[in-house]
Amino acid sequence: MITTLAILLLVNALWNFVVWPQFYKRVNKDVRARDATGKPTKFLIVHAVLIGISLVLAVVSLIVAIFALSAG
Repeated sequence: MITTLAILLLVNALWNFVVWPQFYKRVNKDVRARDATGKPTKFLIVHAVLIGISLVLAVVSLIVAIFALSAG
C-alpha cells in the first residue's frame, strides 16, 4: 500500500512540474498580466503565488514519495 501511495505522489509531482510552468508562461503573456507601464498586475501576482504554492507542494510530494519508497 505504501508503494502505491508513493507512486501516486510521484505522479502528482510530475504532473505539477509539467503543467504549472507552462501555465505560468501563458499567464505571463496575457494582456492582463501587466499594466500600461509594464508593472505586474494583481492578476499576474495571484497566479504566480498559486503556481508557486503548487510547485512547493510538488516538491513536498516528491520528497515524501522518495522517503516512502526507500523505507518500503
